[in-house]
Parts: sequence; structure tokens; C-alpha cells
Amino acid sequence: MQKVRVLVVDDHSVVRAGVRMLVDAQPDMEVVGEAAEGEEAVAKVGELMPDVVLMDIHMPGVNGLQATRQIKKRFPQVCVLALTMYDNEEYFFEMLSAGGSGYVLKNAAPSELVSAIRAVHKGGSYLYPTVARALVNDYLGRVEAGDERTTYNVLTNREKGVLKLIAQGHTNRDMAEILHLSIKTVETHRANIMQKLGLHSRTELVKYALRKGLVDIED
Repeated sequence: MQKVRVLVVDDHSVVRAGVRMLVDAQPDMEVVGEAAEGEEAVAKVGELMPDVVLMDIHMPGVNGLQATRQIKKRFPQVCVLALTMYDNEEYFFEMLSAGGSGYVLKNAAPSELVSAIRAVHKGGSYLYPTVARALVNDYLGRVEAGDERTTYNVLTNREKGVLKLIAQGHTNRDMAEILHLSIKTVETHRANIMQKLGLHSRTELVKYALRKGLVDIED
């Protein structure tokens, strides 16, 4: 049986040691390496080609969000699962935008982390229950407030394309290259989208795109 190859990224050696013990105790997975910060994590992915990266978010130097974007751009087949102490909706959506496949809190039960690793390795996604509830509650709140109307239809086809690229984690420069537009034109499209939808941040744009099914968590 081929084991799931896991890279553990965390700036605390005690956390890395604990996760290693848990993962290595599973018959179907193994830790193939560790990294203490984001830049090292990107290098280790290129060297070891793990199946799943367990990524802390707050680390010195290159943080987990930045490292995830780099990893998914260079190694799109590698799954990244956030393992963090922050039960924070903003971090959750930023991680999805960066290309992460899931989000688990460090105070989760060991069995939950193991299940999350298996889920993302099989091409699925994993949302920690409190984070999933935040997503659902946000949606229901907008429905009650009447915000989930047909606002999407007021966007032009180009704006819809830009919105999807934003939700996938692309920068303005990336989008300009993909769409063969100037960066200034992309910025104008983005401003128009936010004005039409009544949104005020990248996080809100990503949440809107997820609710509308414009982008999958795995994208």
C-alpha cells in the first residue's frame, strides 16, 4: 500500500513532533519532512514532492498563506491543509483563496486531523465544523437581509471572469497576463465588481464567489 506522504510546516518544533507522531502512527500515511517557515516549506515541497502539506498560517518570514500560494502555483497537484490555532473567518477565506483544500484547528481531535488529511488527499476538502458554520451563517444572514438577489447578473462576462480569477487567488498582475489586459484595466474591472456587488474586500469577494459556486475549494 502506497502511503500518503505528508510535509509538516510549523515554526514550533513541539507541534511538529506531535503531528509527526500522530501521522506516523497511521498505517496509510507517513511524514516525509518538516519545515519551520514558509520559504523552507516551498523548497521542501520541490525536494520531497509530498501529497499533503500541513501548513501553519502565522510563521516568521514567509507566512503560511504566502507559502500556499507559491506551492499551488509551482506544484498544483500538492494538497495544502491549514493546521492553525486561529478560528478566524478571514484567515479561512484567505487560505481558500490561496489554494488550500481545507482548514483544521490545532485543538481538533487527533482523529479529525487524520480524517482531514485523507479527505484532501482523495481530492476532497475539509472544513473544521466551526468554520463551516461561519460560512453557512454568513450565507443565511445575507439571505435574510435580502442581499442574495440576482446581483451576479449585473456583472459583464469579463467582470465574471475577473471575479472567478480573484477567488482562485490570482493577483492583478496574474489576471492581466491571463486575460491579456493591462493591470490598470484589471484594477478597473475589480473596482466595478466591488461597486456593483456592494463588497469591500478581497475576502468578501472570495466568499461571494464560493456561495455562487463560481469556484471550488480545490480550484
